[in-house]
Amino acid sequence: MILGVLLFILLLGFAFKNSEPVELAYYLGYSWRAPLSLMLLITFFSGIIAGIIACLGSLISQRRKLLALEKEIKNLKITNNQSNK
Repeated sequence: MILGVLLFILLLGFAFKNSEPVELAYYLGYSWRAPLSLMLLITFFSGIIAGIIACLGSLISQRRKLLALEKEIKNLKITNNQSNK
């Protein structure tokens, strides 16, 4: 709880110190003006989302392999129990 309040105060101070508007230029003459702190926040969360998306394929394949191995272990236990009887 205290850590969350401290982090909030630090981020709020950062936002106040970096509230000057900056311009982000796009292709074809488009541009967007917003406070620097907002642009940094959007960039940060965009990076997080891109990282999660980049990891999804590997996580899904690992989960499938894990399920297959758990099924194989279950079958081996059943086979082992039947042979011991």
